[in-house]
Amino acid sequence: MIRHKSFKRAEDLREFLKATVPSNAYYSSAYYERPEADMEEKEWLGADLIFDIDADHIPTPCAKIHDSWVCKSCGMVGKGVPPGACPACGEQRIDEKTWPCDVCLESAKKEMTKLINFLMNDLGLSPDDMKASFSGHRGYHLHVESEAIQTLDQIARKEIVDYIAGTGLETRFHGIEEASRWQSHAFAGPNLDDPGWRGRIARGTREFLLTATPEELRELGLKKTVIEGIVQKRETISQSWKGEGPWRTVRGVGVESWKKIALRGAEIQSAKIDTAVTTDIHRLIRLPNTLHGKTGLKKIEVPIVEIERFDPLKSAVAFKKDLITVQVSEAPQFRLGDEKYGAYRNAKVELPTAAALLLLCKGAAQIAEKKQHV
Repeated sequence: MIRHKSFKRAEDLREFLKATVPSNAYYSSAYYERPEADMEEKEWLGADLIFDIDADHIPTPCAKIHDSWVCKSCGMVGKGVPPGACPACGEQRIDEKTWPCDVCLESAKKEMTKLINFLMNDLGLSPDDMKASFSGHRGYHLHVESEAIQTLDQIARKEIVDYIAGTGLETRFHGIEEASRWQSHAFAGPNLDDPGWRGRIARGTREFLLTATPEELRELGLKKTVIEGIVQKRETISQSWKGEGPWRTVRGVGVESWKKIALRGAEIQSAKIDTAVTTDIHRLIRLPNTLHGKTGLKKIEVPIVEIERFDPLKSAVAFKKDLITVQVSEAPQFRLGDEKYGAYRNAKVELPTAAALLLLCKGAAQIAEKKQHV
């Protein structure tokens, strides 16, 4: 790592990057009196508020298809999310290989949309204060550059994180506990259009009740008759939100069960952010318009209003010319632009530069040797 660098002109930074050719380039979210000095001498002035959303932190079914891991101690391999320790030897030296796909990128985008909603509707931030970017791999960054937040300490940033993640949320402060004064069949709770977490709990509860499998309901400790009632009354539950919600519709559910259901709804509504990134007042974050060392894709800014229709596997492609022949060991099917490639296993293929570079960055391929003519 080359650190503690500062540049007076953007052109000086460009020349430095050309000369060093780093695999990854980062800059600090913090502002310093002397940015080129060692940490203890920099004199911290403030820091932007940074959010990182990565598909690695979001459970998706596609992980079992395209992600893999290998134990660097004994060589055991597996698919999907890596274990905390190797099942074979017990060591924790696990090397993980993840791939960007439409499913995991869409899940990250959904969390990004929820985050923006929190910041604008609950915390009152303006879109003019925020910059959203595709990270170049499997997620998004959001930078809040308002001077109003730059001097917030780690404790204040932790409070923001806890609010957005729903950490420590107690349903009794959001309409559930107060309803316990009535009988369960005359239950009252939060409504969809309530502000803040009250409305979010109601919307999350609606989504959960309308989509939960019997197994998911059983995990909450609900009785068999209650589960059957919820499954059979989905249409009635759906219609009930036009009034006061399902609190009076689903009989046999006590206040404790409603708390569990509401907390599951809150979990659905929370934004899955990397909490360590946001609370760090010295955080290094990828430099905009540079390549990600794991994909060869660019970190690029995305206008807030265009997030939902943004396609990173088209817009973030940096290399659009020429072909490269590579020897691929193993790679799942992946998409770049409008084309799909793979799956490959012990294959020699000629690919567009962007696709070949992705395989090379993932360690799944090597440049194929050219035959020499005698």
